[in-house]
Amino acid sequence: MKPLMKCRPLTGAPSDRSSSLGWLTIAATLLFCTPMTNQAMVAQVAGRRSSRIAYTHTLPSLNGEKLAVDVVEVAYGPGAASPPHSHPCPVVVYVLEGAVRTQVEGQKEAVYKAGESFYEAPNGVHLVASNDSSTKPAKFLAFFVCDHDAPLSTPVKGETK
Repeated sequence: MKPLMKCRPLTGAPSDRSSSLGWLTIAATLLFCTPMTNQAMVAQVAGRRSSRIAYTHTLPSLNGEKLAVDVVEVAYGPGAASPPHSHPCPVVVYVLEGAVRTQVEGQKEAVYKAGESFYEAPNGVHLVASNDSSTKPAKFLAFFVCDHDAPLSTPVKGETK
């Protein structure tokens, strides 16, 4: 069984395990992480709780001193769509309800259903962003990871390639 969480030593801890601070770090990690991991595993076995990694993607280089995350809930009514646009920052999308059709310039059109996630690179031109259904609503969360101040979405004017 895979553990539900990963614990790492405190950052900045010396790698020399013979030092007292190194042993203190190891002891603290064992003290705090082992009970939580065991408790999570017991809860999963008992059926009371579950978790999964919904999506993993490496982000481009960002200025860590200015990082901010904005989480935006987007709801499309049946048949609704957004006009062509771009985002200045990387975006991770998690579909909550329905199905979302998307296409970034230079990529194939794709449909993502509830429970699925996808990544949007910064400054990609979104040619298609719509509800895939003409009868049911769609809803998703967009996680914008930015290292500078800018509007989260910018309309695209003119022709695209």
